[in-house]
Amino acid sequence: MAVLVTGGLGYIGSHVTRLLEEAGDRVVVIDRAEGPPTVGCSPVVRLDLAAGDAVERVREVLGEHQVDAIVHLAALKQVEESVRRPLEYYGANLGGLVDLLSAVEGTAVSRFVFSSSAAVYGEASGDRVDEDAATNPVNPYGRTKLAGEWLVRAAGRALGIRTMSLRYFNVAGAGWADLGDRSRANLVGSVIDALDRGERPAIYGVDYPTADGTARRDFVHVLDLAAAHLRALEHLRDGPSVDALNIGTGSGTTVRTVVDALVAESGRGVIPRRLPRRAGDTASVVADTSRARSVLGLEPGCDVASIVASAWEAHRRGSTTAERPTT
Repeated sequence: MAVLVTGGLGYIGSHVTRLLEEAGDRVVVIDRAEGPPTVGCSPVVRLDLAAGDAVERVREVLGEHQVDAIVHLAALKQVEESVRRPLEYYGANLGGLVDLLSAVEGTAVSRFVFSSSAAVYGEASGDRVDEDAATNPVNPYGRTKLAGEWLVRAAGRALGIRTMSLRYFNVAGAGWADLGDRSRANLVGSVIDALDRGERPAIYGVDYPTADGTARRDFVHVLDLAAAHLRALEHLRDGPSVDALNIGTGSGTTVRTVVDALVAESGRGVIPRRLPRRAGDTASVVADTSRARSVLGLEPGCDVASIVASAWEAHRRGSTTAERPTT
């Protein structure tokens, strides 16, 4: 049997795929992205899950490769963009998920891991957010992820498959230098891009109720996140479905701290620009990870310093993969 990874050529997906390959699993990737594959010898099917023939084509892939487990990562994922283009986000993120789950019916698939987000919590309160906290997303991206969790849960029960949603916090770093994140839409990527262009990196929002006035986030190394997917698949082999688990570190770090660390790593010595808040951003979101530790035995192995160092090294050596919006 094999594992299907949707969005498996993207930044996170390529890390998940490589870990699965190293563990000896057979893997097949579905991704709409163009360009050279970032995986080993795993077959890659170029497919947009929102295409009109997606259900039929996915069902063919599931049968041909004897897929019994799916890791669904393919989605549009930029918060600010989702505020400007909500119709596209709902169509891609929920429409693609509906097509994928429709294709699963009547196949050998018995396990399904869904890529969710801490964005489902919205303006979280308290020092740390656990999975029982109120879900009130403040942007279309977060709303598509919350609706996706509901859909995965309902479809799993109806189809008799075991499911789990993983709520990612802020993912960064690189497990391998050739799998670095070349996106310029997230914090680390935007800082690296500014430094490359000889500009001062921007910090959006300096009046939040945090230690230095900048937003506070839980930054998790992409390799720790990727490993969580393998643990989730293993749990679902014999264990029950899990509605949602936080994947983070349980420690908050301000945006200013990360920006300063990247500037220091680069040796550029510039002073960041202080800009107004962006639409859809929240003041502080830090994970309570006790449930993930209990269910999956997860303990983060990398701190913010290793995230920054690995991200800069991947950039310095010239990463060959990018975080692509895939569906």
